Amino acid sequence: MSTLLITHPASLLHQTPLGHPERPDRLRAVERALEDERFMALIRETAPKASLEQLLLCHPRDYVEAIMAASPEQGLVPIDADTTMSPGTLEAALRGAGGAVHAVDDVMAGKVRNAFVATRPPGHHAETARAMGFCFFNQAAIAARHAQKRHGAERVAILDWDVHHGNGTQEIFWNDPSVLYASTHEMPLYPGTGALSERGLHGTIVNAPLRAGDGGDHFREALETAVLPRIEAFHPDLIIISAGFDAHWRDPLANINLKEPDFAWATQRLMAVADRLCGGRVVSILEGGYDLDGLSRSAAAHVQALMRG
Repeated sequence: MSTLLITHPASLLHQTPLGHPERPDRLRAVERALEDERFMALIRETAPKASLEQLLLCHPRDYVEAIMAASPEQGLVPIDADTTMSPGTLEAALRGAGGAVHAVDDVMAGKVRNAFVATRPPGHHAETARAMGFCFFNQAAIAARHAQKRHGAERVAILDWDVHHGNGTQEIFWNDPSVLYASTHEMPLYPGTGALSERGLHGTIVNAPLRAGDGGDHFREALETAVLPRIEAFHPDLIIISAGFDAHWRDPLANINLKEPDFAWATQRLMAVADRLCGGRVVSILEGGYDLDGLSRSAAAHVQALMRG
Protein backbone atom coordinates (compact mmCIF):
# COMPACT_ATOMS: atom_id res chain seq x y z
CA MET A 1 0.00 0.00 0.00
CA SER A 2 0.97 3.60 -0.46
CA THR A 3 1.80 6.69 1.56
CA LEU A 4 -0.56 9.66 1.83
CA LEU A 5 0.73 13.24 1.90
CA ILE A 6 -1.71 15.82 3.28
CA THR A 7 -1.06 19.55 2.85
CA HIS A 8 -3.06 22.73 2.31
CA PRO A 9 -2.21 26.16 0.85
CA ALA A 10 -3.79 27.81 3.90
CA SER A 11 -0.79 26.64 5.93
CA LEU A 12 1.23 29.34 4.18
CA LEU A 13 -1.18 32.08 5.28
CA HIS A 14 -0.29 31.85 8.97
CA GLN A 15 2.00 34.84 9.34
CA THR A 16 4.45 35.50 12.17
CA PRO A 17 6.57 38.54 13.06
CA LEU A 18 9.61 39.33 10.93
CA GLY A 19 12.49 37.10 11.95
CA HIS A 20 10.27 34.53 13.68
CA PRO A 21 11.60 30.98 13.15
CA GLU A 22 8.15 29.45 12.55
CA ARG A 23 7.55 31.03 9.15
CA PRO A 24 5.81 30.06 5.90
CA ASP A 25 9.14 29.29 4.20
CA ARG A 26 9.38 26.20 6.42
CA LEU A 27 6.48 24.58 4.64
CA ARG A 28 7.61 25.79 1.25
CA ALA A 29 10.95 24.04 1.86
CA VAL A 30 9.20 20.77 2.71
CA GLU A 31 6.86 21.01 -0.26
CA ARG A 32 9.74 21.68 -2.66
CA ALA A 33 11.62 18.67 -1.35
CA LEU A 34 8.59 16.44 -1.83
CA GLU A 35 8.17 17.58 -5.45
CA ASP A 36 11.24 15.52 -6.38
CA GLU A 37 10.61 12.57 -8.70
CA ARG A 38 11.37 10.19 -5.81
CA PHE A 39 7.99 11.16 -4.41
CA MET A 40 5.89 10.66 -7.54
CA ALA A 41 4.10 7.70 -5.93
CA LEU A 42 2.74 9.74 -3.02
CA ILE A 43 -1.03 10.08 -2.83
CA ARG A 44 -1.59 13.82 -2.36
CA GLU A 45 -4.67 15.28 -0.73
CA THR A 46 -5.60 18.61 0.82
CA ALA A 47 -6.47 18.95 4.48
CA PRO A 48 -10.10 19.62 5.45
CA LYS A 49 -10.93 21.95 8.30
CA ALA A 50 -11.33 20.26 11.66
CA SER A 51 -14.88 20.40 13.01
CA LEU A 52 -15.68 21.88 16.40
CA GLU A 53 -16.50 18.38 17.60
CA GLN A 54 -13.04 17.19 16.61
CA LEU A 55 -11.31 20.07 18.39
CA LEU A 56 -13.38 19.37 21.51
CA LEU A 57 -11.85 15.90 21.70
CA CYS A 58 -8.86 17.56 23.41
CA HIS A 59 -9.69 21.22 24.02
CA PRO A 60 -12.59 22.71 26.04
CA ARG A 61 -15.19 24.76 24.22
CA ASP A 62 -14.30 28.05 25.92
CA TYR A 63 -10.67 27.68 24.85
CA VAL A 64 -11.57 26.93 21.23
CA GLU A 65 -13.98 29.86 21.17
CA ALA A 66 -11.33 32.14 22.66
CA ILE A 67 -8.84 31.20 19.94
CA MET A 68 -11.49 31.80 17.28
CA ALA A 69 -12.39 35.15 18.82
CA ALA A 70 -8.74 36.21 18.93
CA SER A 71 -8.39 35.80 15.16
CA PRO A 72 -7.68 39.30 13.77
CA GLU A 73 -9.01 40.80 10.57
CA GLN A 74 -5.64 42.44 10.00
CA GLY A 75 -2.25 42.68 11.62
CA LEU A 76 -0.75 40.38 14.23
CA VAL A 77 -2.12 39.56 17.68
CA PRO A 78 0.29 38.14 20.29
CA ILE A 79 -1.04 35.17 22.26
CA ASP A 80 2.13 34.78 24.29
CA ALA A 81 5.77 35.83 23.89
CA ASP A 82 6.34 33.24 21.13
CA THR A 83 2.90 32.68 19.65
CA THR A 84 1.10 35.08 17.33
CA MET A 85 -2.14 35.05 15.34
CA SER A 86 -2.57 36.65 11.93
CA PRO A 87 -5.70 36.75 9.73
CA GLY A 88 -4.68 33.43 8.18
CA THR A 89 -3.75 31.62 11.39
CA LEU A 90 -7.12 30.21 12.36
CA GLU A 91 -7.75 28.48 9.05
CA ALA A 92 -4.19 27.15 9.02
CA ALA A 93 -4.62 25.69 12.50
CA LEU A 94 -8.01 24.20 11.61
CA ARG A 95 -6.55 22.62 8.46
CA GLY A 96 -3.68 21.20 10.47
CA ALA A 97 -6.00 19.49 12.92
CA GLY A 98 -8.34 18.44 10.14
CA GLY A 99 -5.47 17.02 8.14
CA ALA A 100 -4.41 14.92 11.10
CA VAL A 101 -7.95 13.59 11.49
CA HIS A 102 -8.19 12.84 7.77
CA ALA A 103 -4.89 10.96 7.89
CA VAL A 104 -6.19 8.83 10.75
CA ASP A 105 -9.37 8.07 8.80
CA ASP A 106 -7.51 6.83 5.73
CA VAL A 107 -4.89 4.87 7.65
CA MET A 108 -7.38 3.21 10.00
CA ALA A 109 -9.66 2.36 7.06
CA GLY A 110 -6.75 0.69 5.25
CA LYS A 111 -6.91 3.04 2.28
CA VAL A 112 -3.21 3.84 2.71
CA ARG A 113 -0.42 2.25 4.69
CA ASN A 114 0.72 5.45 6.41
CA ALA A 115 0.48 9.22 6.10
CA PHE A 116 2.49 12.41 6.56
CA VAL A 117 0.65 15.62 7.42
CA ALA A 118 2.74 18.61 6.28
CA THR A 119 0.99 21.64 7.71
CA ARG A 120 1.74 24.49 10.07
CA PRO A 121 1.50 25.87 12.74
CA PRO A 122 2.77 22.93 14.81
CA GLY A 123 0.77 21.57 17.73
CA HIS A 124 2.61 19.60 20.40
CA HIS A 125 3.09 22.50 22.83
CA ALA A 126 -0.66 23.26 22.89
CA GLU A 127 -2.08 22.14 26.22
CA THR A 128 -5.72 21.42 26.98
CA ALA A 129 -6.52 25.12 27.36
CA ARG A 130 -3.31 26.98 26.57
CA ALA A 131 -1.71 28.06 23.30
CA MET A 132 2.08 28.32 23.52
CA GLY A 133 5.33 27.56 21.73
CA PHE A 134 3.98 28.50 18.27
CA CYS A 135 1.05 26.04 18.78
CA PHE A 136 -2.74 26.48 19.02
CA PHE A 137 -4.45 23.08 18.62
CA ASN A 138 -2.68 19.82 19.44
CA GLN A 139 -2.96 17.89 16.19
CA ALA A 140 -1.27 14.71 17.43
CA ALA A 141 -3.53 14.55 20.49
CA ILE A 142 -6.65 15.21 18.43
CA ALA A 143 -5.59 12.48 15.99
CA ALA A 144 -5.16 9.99 18.84
CA ARG A 145 -8.54 10.78 20.37
CA HIS A 146 -10.22 10.62 16.96
CA ALA A 147 -8.72 7.17 16.32
CA GLN A 148 -10.23 6.02 19.59
CA LYS A 149 -13.64 7.62 19.19
CA ARG A 150 -14.27 7.06 15.48
CA HIS A 151 -12.29 3.90 14.79
CA GLY A 152 -12.36 2.06 18.10
CA ALA A 153 -8.61 2.10 18.69
CA GLU A 154 -8.11 0.90 22.26
CA ARG A 155 -4.51 2.09 22.59
CA VAL A 156 -2.58 4.74 20.67
CA ALA A 157 1.16 5.42 20.98
CA ILE A 158 2.63 8.84 20.18
CA LEU A 159 6.37 9.18 19.54
CA ASP A 160 7.60 12.77 19.62
CA TRP A 161 11.16 13.28 18.37
CA ASP A 162 10.95 17.06 18.11
CA VAL A 163 13.94 18.57 19.90
CA HIS A 164 11.55 20.44 22.23
CA HIS A 165 9.50 18.40 24.67
CA GLY A 166 5.81 18.13 23.78
CA ASN A 167 4.48 19.46 27.06
CA GLY A 168 1.02 19.85 25.61
CA THR A 169 0.66 16.25 24.51
CA GLN A 170 2.06 15.07 27.85
CA GLU A 171 -0.40 17.27 29.77
CA ILE A 172 -3.40 16.10 27.73
CA PHE A 173 -2.67 12.41 28.29
CA TRP A 174 -1.08 12.57 31.77
CA ASN A 175 -4.00 10.72 33.38
CA ASP A 176 -4.86 8.45 30.45
CA PRO A 177 -3.79 4.77 30.43
CA SER A 178 -4.99 4.32 26.83
CA VAL A 179 -2.43 6.67 25.21
CA LEU A 180 1.34 6.23 25.50
CA TYR A 181 3.34 9.41 24.99
CA ALA A 182 7.09 8.93 24.41
CA SER A 183 9.52 11.77 23.74
CA THR A 184 13.17 12.33 22.94
CA HIS A 185 14.21 15.97 23.37
CA GLU A 186 17.03 18.20 24.49
CA MET A 187 17.18 19.19 28.16
CA PRO A 188 17.44 21.78 29.50
CA LEU A 189 15.54 23.55 26.74
CA TYR A 190 12.14 25.14 26.15
CA PRO A 191 9.58 24.43 27.58
CA GLY A 192 11.44 22.94 30.56
CA THR A 193 9.34 19.78 30.91
CA GLY A 194 10.22 16.21 29.99
CA ALA A 195 12.31 14.90 32.88
CA LEU A 196 12.80 11.15 33.29
CA SER A 197 10.73 11.32 36.46
CA GLU A 198 7.65 12.58 34.59
CA ARG A 199 5.81 9.31 33.97
CA GLY A 200 2.12 10.11 34.15
CA LEU A 201 -0.52 8.76 36.49
CA HIS A 202 -0.45 5.33 34.83
CA GLY A 203 3.18 5.15 33.75
CA THR A 204 2.29 5.87 30.13
CA ILE A 205 4.56 8.91 29.80
CA VAL A 206 8.06 7.96 28.62
CA ASN A 207 10.65 10.73 28.53
CA ALA A 208 14.15 10.10 27.18
CA PRO A 209 15.93 13.46 27.44
CA LEU A 210 19.14 14.16 25.52
CA ARG A 211 21.92 16.59 26.36
CA ALA A 212 23.22 19.46 24.26
CA GLY A 213 25.82 18.10 21.87
CA ASP A 214 24.35 14.60 21.67
CA GLY A 215 24.27 13.08 18.20
CA GLY A 216 22.73 10.21 16.35
CA ASP A 217 24.29 7.53 18.54
CA HIS A 218 22.65 8.91 21.69
CA PHE A 219 19.33 9.40 19.88
CA ARG A 220 19.34 5.85 18.53
CA GLU A 221 20.28 4.43 21.92
CA ALA A 222 17.43 6.34 23.57
CA LEU A 223 14.94 4.91 21.08
CA GLU A 224 16.30 1.37 21.28
CA THR A 225 16.54 1.17 25.06
CA ALA A 226 13.92 3.55 26.47
CA VAL A 227 11.24 4.20 23.86
CA LEU A 228 10.70 1.36 21.39
CA PRO A 229 10.49 -1.39 24.05
CA ARG A 230 7.78 0.58 25.84
CA ILE A 231 5.82 1.05 22.61
CA GLU A 232 6.13 -2.67 21.89
CA ALA A 233 4.92 -3.59 25.37
CA PHE A 234 2.01 -1.14 25.06
CA HIS A 235 0.83 -2.90 21.87
CA PRO A 236 -0.89 0.09 20.23
CA ASP A 237 -3.53 -0.05 17.50
CA LEU A 238 -2.03 3.05 15.86
CA ILE A 239 1.28 4.88 16.11
CA ILE A 240 1.42 8.66 15.68
CA ILE A 241 4.68 10.55 15.16
CA SER A 242 5.13 14.15 16.23
CA ALA A 243 7.77 14.62 13.56
CA GLY A 244 9.84 17.66 14.43
CA PHE A 245 13.14 17.99 12.60
CA ASP A 246 14.75 20.61 14.84
CA ALA A 247 17.11 18.04 16.37
CA HIS A 248 19.02 18.38 13.07
CA TRP A 249 22.58 19.63 13.54
CA ARG A 250 21.89 22.77 11.49
CA ASP A 251 18.88 23.91 13.52
CA PRO A 252 19.29 27.33 15.19
CA LEU A 253 17.00 26.69 18.16
CA ALA A 254 18.73 23.67 19.72
CA ASN A 255 21.99 21.77 20.06
CA ILE A 256 21.33 18.16 19.09
CA ASN A 257 23.33 16.89 16.14
CA LEU A 258 21.09 14.53 14.21
CA LYS A 259 21.47 14.00 10.47
CA GLU A 260 19.02 12.88 7.82
CA PRO A 261 19.92 9.17 8.15
CA ASP A 262 19.00 9.32 11.84
CA PHE A 263 15.44 10.38 11.02
CA ALA A 264 15.21 7.74 8.29
CA TRP A 265 16.46 5.07 10.70
CA ALA A 266 13.98 6.11 13.41
CA THR A 267 11.16 5.99 10.87
CA GLN A 268 12.15 2.53 9.70
CA ARG A 269 12.47 1.19 13.24
CA LEU A 270 9.08 2.56 14.22
CA MET A 271 7.50 1.16 11.07
CA ALA A 272 8.91 -2.26 11.88
CA VAL A 273 7.20 -2.05 15.27
CA ALA A 274 3.97 -0.93 13.61
CA ASP A 275 4.16 -3.84 11.17
CA ARG A 276 4.36 -6.31 14.05
CA LEU A 277 1.71 -4.72 16.24
CA CYS A 278 -0.86 -2.73 14.29
CA GLY A 279 -0.85 -3.56 10.60
CA GLY A 280 1.76 -0.91 9.82
CA ARG A 281 -0.59 1.94 10.76
CA VAL A 282 1.48 5.12 11.20
CA VAL A 283 0.37 8.76 11.01
CA SER A 284 3.18 11.33 11.04
CA ILE A 285 2.51 15.01 11.74
CA LEU A 286 5.01 17.80 11.09
CA GLU A 287 6.07 19.71 14.19
CA GLY A 288 9.24 21.85 14.37
CA GLY A 289 12.33 22.31 12.24
CA TYR A 290 13.70 25.80 11.69
CA ASP A 291 16.71 25.50 9.41
CA LEU A 292 15.20 25.28 5.94
CA ASP A 293 17.88 23.03 4.46
CA GLY A 294 17.97 20.70 7.45
CA LEU A 295 14.17 20.60 7.57
CA SER A 296 13.68 19.86 3.88
CA ARG A 297 16.33 17.15 3.75
CA SER A 298 15.14 15.51 6.96
CA ALA A 299 11.48 15.55 5.97
CA ALA A 300 12.41 14.03 2.61
CA ALA A 301 14.38 11.25 4.31
CA HIS A 302 11.45 10.62 6.65
CA VAL A 303 8.85 10.43 3.89
CA GLN A 304 11.08 8.29 1.71
CA ALA A 305 11.35 5.84 4.61
CA LEU A 306 7.56 5.85 5.03
CA MET A 307 7.15 5.05 1.33
CA ARG A 308 9.57 2.13 1.47
CA GLY A 309 7.66 0.43 4.24
